[in-house]
Amino acid sequence: MDFPDTRTLPSALQEALSTHSANVYRMVAHSPGLAPSFLSMADAMLQANSLPMALRELAILRVGHIYAAPYEIHHHERFARAVGLGETAIAAAATGTSAGLGTEEAAILTLTDRLLIAHTLDDADRKRALEFLTVTQLADLVLTVGFYQLVCNFLNAFEVTTAGEPF
Repeated sequence: MDFPDTRTLPSALQEALSTHSANVYRMVAHSPGLAPSFLSMADAMLQANSLPMALRELAILRVGHIYAAPYEIHHHERFARAVGLGETAIAAAATGTSAGLGTEEAAILTLTDRLLIAHTLDDADRKRALEFLTVTQLADLVLTVGFYQLVCNFLNAFEVTTAGEPF
């Protein structure tokens, strides 16, 4: 699907897209009523998220792999490396296998899978999570997994690729 003609978009959205050049953001502009909020949430996911950055990226990569979203995986593997997530953890996001991971990384994979499969966390999951996360971080983990499910659904439905991106 082609990107929308930015000249036909509301001026506020045109301005927002001037700082959001990734193809996913350009494609989201097909929804001019929701795109500004989507862009704001995407920014918050990366800038205001209380999860440690490496754990956040591990969860995002796991969602990307479960949803078979190559665009998401491409970008977030780069982000993961930039914030210090190791190659073993990056590889584990593809399989869900926690061999060779630290306790917290293994737990993030388990919690992410539980959210993706069961759509909730039970008492034992929350208790385990709160051994190394604050309540705020746990809330941010749940919101991160949910947001990136939305992103991956969108990427896949619109077949967004990295073609033409500067990065």
